[in-house]
Amino acid sequence: MTKTDLKPAATHSRVFLVDDHAMFREGLRQLIEREPEIVVCGDAADAVTALEGIATAHPDLVIVDISLGGTSGIDLIKAIKKEYEDLPVLVVSMHEESLYAERALRAGAMGYVMKHEPSKTVKAAIRKVLGGDMHLSEKMSSSMVGKFMRGAAEQPASPLEALSDRELEVFRMLGHGKAARVIAEEMGVTIPTINSFRNRIKEKLNLKSSTEVMLRAIQWVQDETPA
Repeated sequence: MTKTDLKPAATHSRVFLVDDHAMFREGLRQLIEREPEIVVCGDAADAVTALEGIATAHPDLVIVDISLGGTSGIDLIKAIKKEYEDLPVLVVSMHEESLYAERALRAGAMGYVMKHEPSKTVKAAIRKVLGGDMHLSEKMSSSMVGKFMRGAAEQPASPLEALSDRELEVFRMLGHGKAARVIAEEMGVTIPTINSFRNRIKEKLNLKSSTEVMLRAIQWVQDETPA
């Protein structure tokens, strides 16, 4: 028996929201609660609060953003699946699907939808994942099928795809101007570990210095941020 088997019976599907922007959580709550038979049973801005809330709220679905205070959504998905293996997770994020969707699925998510999608797409994704199906955009589904058919010999579309989940998280934090000490504290590791991540990022992206890593990271974050 898994932990999700212990949740109480309910007439409505219960959704728990995890996003570090209070305004987005409120907007998503309003969108969801317009739907019959779906309610929001709780929300959180960070991974620690999310795990505590999930333990008491007994949701049927968790919606997670990629960027969270203190950790990444990818790490939170892994933690959720470790504790509640049958609890479905849907990612709703501003971050580019082509770079994060496959990582999210490997971590255990059942779907990925970008925040700029129409509300009907978000609602359809929620219902689909609640029904036990996976949700990806048509473009991402085709890309993943093509990658599977072509095999491992295919070159990544972006150099960033070569980064591990943790390396990409460090790269994102660097792009937000965070110092190694701050990143180490938020990720719960040592400063030498962060320096090691940064060196591997430099090698994988074929950059010459830590300064180039920082500048590339800042540019990437700026490119990802909606105008």
